[in-house]
Amino acid sequence: MNQHILSEGNLLDKNGNLVEAGYSVSEVRRYNREAICHGKLRIKEWDYYYIGNDEIGIALTIADNGYMSLVSASLMDFVTKEFTTDSEIKFFSLGKLGLPASSDSGVTKYESNRVKMSFGVDEDRILTCKFDKWGKQKQTFECKILLSGKPESMVIATPFDKKGCFYYNRKINCLKAQGFYSLNGEKKPINGFGVLDWGRGVWTYSNTWYWSSLSCKSNDLTVGFNLGYGFGNTSAATENMIFVNGKAYKVGNVVFQILMIDKKYNYLSEWKIISDDGSVDLTFRPILDRKDCTSVLGLLKSDQHQVFGKFYGTLNTTEHSVILDGQVGFAERVFNKW
Repeated sequence: MNQHILSEGNLLDKNGNLVEAGYSVSEVRRYNREAICHGKLRIKEWDYYYIGNDEIGIALTIADNGYMSLVSASLMDFVTKEFTTDSEIKFFSLGKLGLPASSDSGVTKYESNRVKMSFGVDEDRILTCKFDKWGKQKQTFECKILLSGKPESMVIATPFDKKGCFYYNRKINCLKAQGFYSLNGEKKPINGFGVLDWGRGVWTYSNTWYWSSLSCKSNDLTVGFNLGYGFGNTSAATENMIFVNGKAYKVGNVVFQILMIDKKYNYLSEWKIISDDGSVDLTFRPILDRKDCTSVLGLLKSDQHQVFGKFYGTLNTTEHSVILDGQVGFAERVFNKW
């Protein structure tokens, strides 16, 4: 498929619609919350960071989804196959968290009696979190992580068929990560790679997305990918990219093949992820399913399966043929009514 490259300028026109749909490798379109035509309840803004290696993973989220805010911290142990996630939710945030208009600068922060979380962006990215009474064991979870590097990234402006609905998204893979986390004061190092999922937009009420991400070393190469689909009008561009040593390579359409048993997805079975242009041919072998399902009176629902596991197979670009032999990343399927 021919994919349109975004030019520089404002993201939205005077009617709150995308000026241009397409992709780029940096944040060339300027997001302005004030240009959105829908009410505050419909606006969704989030910063999500995942930091990990083949043994440990940490996920941090600050989100303002209009009708509610969500702050979340997760710790995954890929050796023991255990994970803990805890969140703090407050209703009718309506943009009061003040998330930055750019992924290249600013501070995303949240503070309450129980949680203090901050993502600061300057030359590097500094992530800090202190979460009291975290998890079922009511521990204190803390972390401080430095993410460095300015690789090419995946940026996409995706329209929906409904007027004024859009999604502006940036994924930055292969950020070098170093720092620590602690449980009840017992510090442990975490080094590896980080990925940012930065999203701003107005979504339709009901949708499903598929997303997979990896940042790793393969031989002497720094390798990653961003693969996803399932929502919006992607005729102008997909969000699929391979990253090698800081350079982005575009990929066509992809499909996630997940085994179904009795009309239900078996998320812990082996997956296949393939592209129509031969760039991606992967087998994904799950380790754990970080699942969560929340429903409010049947009107609002989020059914999430973020599955962590090992990738095997090949990534092919115009300059590289990369073999993956068990590096740990994730693939997810998420259904929302929001």
